[in-house]
Amino acid sequence: MSTKTILFPTDFSTASDAALCHAEALARQSDAKLLILHVEEPPLAYGGGELYYGLPEPSSERILQMLEDVRPSDSAVPFVHRLVMGDPAAEIVNVAEAEQAELVVMGTHGRTGVSRLLMGSVAESVVRHAPCPVLIYRERAEKLAAKQPVPATP
Repeated sequence: MSTKTILFPTDFSTASDAALCHAEALARQSDAKLLILHVEEPPLAYGGGELYYGLPEPSSERILQMLEDVRPSDSAVPFVHRLVMGDPAAEIVNVAEAEQAELVVMGTHGRTGVSRLLMGSVAESVVRHAPCPVLIYRERAEKLAAKQPVPATP
């Protein structure tokens, strides 16, 4: 008898943190284990083969520690961690397929307009390609607005 698996990808954002409680509740209700996944993106390569690292990213050891810190608050919910490298959307789908996940639960930043066009949407790609249902958690608009910096008045 195989154990049910709920895949919970995290990018360590507040949207991911908020989605964890939903993934945990669903795992508890369905007697499933949580597979907590983080996808580390490789540095970009330019045409000449040189790598662009952009802003300094945490080391792989630090990312692994951050991943290990993501855990359900209920100690009765079984979970495992996995760290992989690659394109986030593609790797989430690959892990969901390989682990025969019953569900993917993930947070989204809820980008719209030009920022979504330029950056793409990991959540949208996962929804389109996942082999199982995908639950997307998006923080309410009031919470997002509260996090936005207030413009200075002259």
